[in-house]
Amino acid sequence: MFDKMFSTVNFLNFALNGTWIRHEAISNNIANANTPGYKRVRVEFENILKENLENKSVKLEVTNKLHIRSRHDNFEPIVVKEINTSTRLDENNVDIDIEMAELAKNTIMYNALIRQTISEFGRIKSVINEGRR
Repeated sequence: MFDKMFSTVNFLNFALNGTWIRHEAISNNIANANTPGYKRVRVEFENILKENLENKSVKLEVTNKLHIRSRHDNFEPIVVKEINTSTRLDENNVDIDIEMAELAKNTIMYNALIRQTISEFGRIKSVINEGRR
C-alpha cells in the first residue's frame, strides 16, 4: 500500500536529483566556457526514468552476497563528456548561448518538479487528515 502511495514521490525525487545534477553540469560548462581544452558535459536521465516507469515489476539484484537492493535504489544519471566536438581553436566546445538556454530549460523543469512534489505531498497530507476523521 505504501509503495503505491510513495511511488510518485520516489519518481519525482529521482527526477529532481537528475535535474539537480544536470544543473551542476551546466553551471560547470558555463564556468569553464573560456578554459582552453575544456569539454562540455551533459547529463542524461530521462530514459532511465522512463524505463523504470514502464517496468512496473521490482527486480532485485544482488550486488553483494549480504545485500539485496531494489532497482530504485541504484538510480544514477549518466554524465557524458562530449570529447568529439570542438568548435574553437582552443579545443573548448562550450557554446555559452546553448548552455544558457539549457540552464533556463532545466530550471523550468526543476521548478515544475518541485511544484508537482509539493502537490503530491498535499494529496498525501489530505489522505492522512481524512483518515483521522
